[in-house]
Amino acid sequence: MSTIVGKDLTKQYGYDDSTVYAIKEVNFRINTGEFVSIMGESGAGKSTILSIMGAMNAPSSGKLVVDDIDIYDLGKEQRADFRREFLGFIFQSFHLIPYLTVLENVMLPLTTVKISRKEKSRMAGDALKWVGLEDKRGRLPSQISGGEKERVAIARAIVNDPPILLADEPTGNLDTKTSGEIMALLKRLNTEGTTVIMVTHSVECSSAAQRVLHVTDGQVYEPN
Repeated sequence: MSTIVGKDLTKQYGYDDSTVYAIKEVNFRINTGEFVSIMGESGAGKSTILSIMGAMNAPSSGKLVVDDIDIYDLGKEQRADFRREFLGFIFQSFHLIPYLTVLENVMLPLTTVKISRKEKSRMAGDALKWVGLEDKRGRLPSQISGGEKERVAIARAIVNDPPILLADEPTGNLDTKTSGEIMALLKRLNTEGTTVIMVTHSVECSSAAQRVLHVTDGQVYEPN
């Protein structure tokens, strides 16, 4: 996969006098292997852009094009296949299942993959080892720290080796030291070839990215 291109992306709610635009005629281009940060105030539209990139939120108009394929021209099942095969997601609130072990949480993206449970367990174990949590594989989310939960979320996002990683405020609930550790992991993923796109409000975290896109009132601009 070489590029992710947004072409005149608009997301609106309501019509006529009651129309509200989350984003309006947004354009961007992200190349393979880049680490891009999307910054903006709360409500500016940055999470809307990320959800559109993640094939989860169809725009009202415009196109999201990945390697010359218009993602929202695909059928529902094809978009699901695209998400499963090419995208990894990291969320601010972790979204870990409380009654599943750390290992079982990391295995979740492999649920529909036609391989043995033993192989799924091996892949999840490798992902946990990569984030330094192999020894916590049998614990429940309630038995690990916030920083460890975020590491589990990263392991889950990379378990099937997706070429694109989307991170929504991955350090929003973490202290400064732990945030630095998480950013180091994201930078390491990027140096190993993963395209990383991160929404953040933190100037310090955004400094880890190669490029920064700013979102203000539903519009995107890139400082010179």
